[in-house]
Amino acid sequence: MSVLPDSMVGWIVIAALLFWFVGAYNRLVRLRAAVLQAYATLDAALRKQLDFVQASITAALPEKDASSHSSAVAPLQAATTQLATLLGATRLHPLDPGGMAALATALQVLITAWQRQHPDAVTVFEADGTLSRPAPLLPAGAGAASGTLEPMAWPEPSAAAEIARSQFNLAVGQYNAAIVQFPALLVAWMVRLRPAAPLL
Repeated sequence: MSVLPDSMVGWIVIAALLFWFVGAYNRLVRLRAAVLQAYATLDAALRKQLDFVQASITAALPEKDASSHSSAVAPLQAATTQLATLLGATRLHPLDPGGMAALATALQVLITAWQRQHPDAVTVFEADGTLSRPAPLLPAGAGAASGTLEPMAWPEPSAAAEIARSQFNLAVGQYNAAIVQFPALLVAWMVRLRPAAPLL
């Protein structure tokens, strides 16, 4: 019975460790790429919502009477600007937990500002966070007497944005779980992969 020399055993161990390292690294990189791809989809959906909100603001401000209505929509305009700014910053670093927390806050501020402008709107979400029943739009001019925008559901395409957020959060969860599992956490530590944050 032949026995491998110690040097040969050492090389086999090193080769096995190298193959394992490359495999673990590739898996973590794929999961990280999935998070970035999911964020790109979420970013596009949120930008569509911003466009919808901005269009509703513009429609509510007729040129001849813009000054009288501007104070009514100022909080919504400010919230839209804030979210657009934070979306731009988060787009550069979508895995930064601080940036994602700021984006979540800005999104909530925008939703709150929208709901104040549309107090009669009914927005129903399913358990998975998708919009199931948008409120019907009121006839044109129905909200003019109160000085608010016409009540409507939280901006379409809200269902697409909620689905994108759910997919992003799922990708973040899978990535975060992978980088703390032993022994893959050693690879994550060596290549400095950091946890990401979901958009809550």
